[in-house]
Amino acid sequence: MNIGGAQRALLLTGAIGIIIGTSACSLGAPVIPRDPCRTVTSDSANSAGSIAEDLTLTVSGPIRLPVEPGTTTFTSGFGERWGAQHQGVDLAGPVGTKILAALDGNVVKAGDSGEGPGVGFENWVVIDSNVDGKPVSTVYGHMFADGIHIKPGQQVKAGDHIADIGNAGGSTGPHLHFEYWQGGRLQGGTALDPLTVLPDIAEQNGTSGGDPDTASNSPIQLVAASRSTADCSGFGMAGGGELAFGIVPAEFEPWLRRAGSVCPEIDPPLLAAQLQQENGFRHGPHAPVSDTGALGPAQFMPGTWATWGKDYDGDGKADPNSIGDAVMSQAHFMCALYQDVSGYIASGQAKGDPIELTLAAYNAGAGAVQKFGGIPPFAQTENYVPKILQARAGFTNPNARGRFIPNASGDSSQVVTAAREYLGTRYVWGGGGTGGPSGGGFDCSGLTSYAVHAASAGKVSLPRTSEQQWGVGIEIPIDQARPGDLVFGSWGPNGPGHVGVYSGNGQMVHAPTPGDVVKEAPLQPGLKARRVM
Repeated sequence: MNIGGAQRALLLTGAIGIIIGTSACSLGAPVIPRDPCRTVTSDSANSAGSIAEDLTLTVSGPIRLPVEPGTTTFTSGFGERWGAQHQGVDLAGPVGTKILAALDGNVVKAGDSGEGPGVGFENWVVIDSNVDGKPVSTVYGHMFADGIHIKPGQQVKAGDHIADIGNAGGSTGPHLHFEYWQGGRLQGGTALDPLTVLPDIAEQNGTSGGDPDTASNSPIQLVAASRSTADCSGFGMAGGGELAFGIVPAEFEPWLRRAGSVCPEIDPPLLAAQLQQENGFRHGPHAPVSDTGALGPAQFMPGTWATWGKDYDGDGKADPNSIGDAVMSQAHFMCALYQDVSGYIASGQAKGDPIELTLAAYNAGAGAVQKFGGIPPFAQTENYVPKILQARAGFTNPNARGRFIPNASGDSSQVVTAAREYLGTRYVWGGGGTGGPSGGGFDCSGLTSYAVHAASAGKVSLPRTSEQQWGVGIEIPIDQARPGDLVFGSWGPNGPGHVGVYSGNGQMVHAPTPGDVVKEAPLQPGLKARRVM
């Protein structure tokens, strides 16, 4: 396909895909970018055609309403709301009301939004579409888990019944939250007011509201957008957008994004954390071989490679030291192990988290997991599993969750925006981290870890406790603090016992104490400030 073919199909690949825009996801004629993520190294130069194969997204037909006319009521618009940015519109309707795809495209998210029960969307759908050669994502939120009728990797047409209205997450009543993202939702694009592309949304009053074909004839006017924080790597590819941008060696990134499409349970951040643990991303003919004879970046034993090793880079041979062959074989093997251990759990032969058991099976063998009914009592395996799970969050794209999306300004005030997204979320001791809330909430340092990680688009990861966070960045006089700086208090012999985000005008966003919720409140006495971004 030549460059002009972008009017008909969008190539979707990290290393050699056609990106939409002159830089990142900005507007302009399609170009082949020369950014670090997409540099094709000598190791992968012969694999370009293999990566691109079948990863095309045809131009969508006309846009249409995401609901049947007259079945919902327009209740809330785009823009500032409750101290935060409402990045879409709300259409209220009874639970079970049909939600329809607004555009033709590929489903990249369908299910848990990663925010936790009762928080944010809780469940969502993200569909990536090619709109006249430009990347666009539509987002649908607040469905119940059993009200989602599509899966990641599925292709849909505008008007397909994809889900049902629910009342999940931080919803104040049954409704569809609908967003329209120019440049890609997971790629850190720009949220546009859906009314600019679907003005008929405002006419939905639950009793009447136009012909969907009338709405679909409205031309889509894409406004100029600021440069996004990342390029379009992973756009349109189920699982491809899960990986943080620029976090792994450039030659691994396109393969890890592609590997995320093998099965929804094994995502690129998990595979990246494994590769880091296994052989530190070392590859090629001079990569170290383990004492037991394990080979390549994914450390395959020769016998395992004989079964699972395949030629994925198209050079005519299956090579455990080849990045493409190793990463894709790793993904397929991990997905098979996940199915094995899920079967053990279902039959009562093992207990535990299926991802933890899958990692244990990769390290010690599925037979060992079955024999011991869980993680085998081997020191190496017991160390291997938690190390990878802890590292996984650092490889995860913050945009791959619901809620906050950083922009390209690099302004530390985005830390405030990220923290405010969780106002009202309950305090949970030990809750939260770079990946967002856990156990249904945050403690103080969990909230700051999330807010800084999200605002920096994954580039800054704070240590977990308030005492450790005090060692990051530089101290700033409290009267010179600016929005986004961290503020510390409750001092003890080991340092600060509390941390929050300075939000300006003498206020802070913090998770105060058990029994309370994330709130914005006046600065407490005795606080000190540090600048970490």
